[in-house]
Amino acid sequence: MVNSIYRKALFDIPDSLIYLDGNSLGPLPKNVSARVAEVISAQWGTHLIRGWNDCQWMQQPGSVGDRVGRLIGAPPGSVVLGDTLSIKVYQALSSALKMRPERRTILSEKGNFPTDLYMAQGLINTLDADYSLLLVESSEIEAAIDESVAAVLLTQVDYRSGQLLDMQKITALTHRAGAVSIWDLAHSAGALPVDVEQSQCEFAVGCTYKYLNGGPGAPAFIYVRPDLITLTEPALAGWLGHDAPFAFEPDYRPANSIGRMRVGTPPVLQVGALDAALDVWEDVDISAVREVSIELCELFIREVEARCSQLRLASPRNASDRGSQVSFSFEHGYAVVQALIDHGVVGDFRAPDIMRFGFTPLYINEADVVLAVDKLELILRNDIWRQAKYQVVKSVT
Repeated sequence: MVNSIYRKALFDIPDSLIYLDGNSLGPLPKNVSARVAEVISAQWGTHLIRGWNDCQWMQQPGSVGDRVGRLIGAPPGSVVLGDTLSIKVYQALSSALKMRPERRTILSEKGNFPTDLYMAQGLINTLDADYSLLLVESSEIEAAIDESVAAVLLTQVDYRSGQLLDMQKITALTHRAGAVSIWDLAHSAGALPVDVEQSQCEFAVGCTYKYLNGGPGAPAFIYVRPDLITLTEPALAGWLGHDAPFAFEPDYRPANSIGRMRVGTPPVLQVGALDAALDVWEDVDISAVREVSIELCELFIREVEARCSQLRLASPRNASDRGSQVSFSFEHGYAVVQALIDHGVVGDFRAPDIMRFGFTPLYINEADVVLAVDKLELILRNDIWRQAKYQVVKSVT
């Protein structure tokens, strides 16, 4: 296997550490610290409040949003950064329901990430209408899309199993039924080729702290299909989504651009960190990332199944049905993951029994995969995971 996109030297990862958790929190690119220091000292420290104009802080949610947009197949001016993924889900879903006022069903998948489902439930609770959230198994999604559905809210890559949904096909079915399509790209942006423009979905949202390496708390993004931007009615009418915020008008008048999806003040330090982190992607072919990540995942599956018979594959076996992560189930998965971390292999755990491992070819290679399984085999064969210290469940799993 030749990994032509391997560039671990660009990341601040100890040589002795195998980091298989970039699907949860990406590692620190080495250029980020200097950029954030510059924003703090040279921009904030020198310009103070003038930085909003002198350093173009106010424009960054759009300009850096365009850089994210390039990685998800979005045209310039259709992606904006800000707030959290939960807020962006709320914005997209509330806007979608306004587009289909005669319909009352939101369709999603039972295993969808909790924040998406919680935001849908919270939105329903605030609406003075008989909306309902219909949850089905992933295998039932296509059959459940009918003329009663207002919006289909799905995550392209399942956070536990890594199952990859067919965005193109499901979006086409959604439109055929007259519904609005919303995709959560949290586990696919930066991991595999995404083309929101080709899919014709109305909305897409995602976070930037996983495969995009924006850092903990990095701002989320929202995409709105260009022909719908000026027709979208944001439920969260924030000051910075106003067409002329510094006119201080008493009534809300949305911006005549993707800027209408902005809510609060941009987190300048975090946007600066993300902007620097995105430099890593400037000469990277996302199709090559996908090709190598599949090879790494396939190698990991083969090695684990050959040497760790206690574990059961919880991800789709077909690579084309899987994102850039592999999950195995084991009753004592949490303890095993803690032991692995102690032995220099960082993965993570999702209840009730899922051990997750993310494969990012930018800093993971074939040797890392084999060594990771060596350590996993050692921990299982010698029951190292049974040690008392690995049984203590931490607040963040």
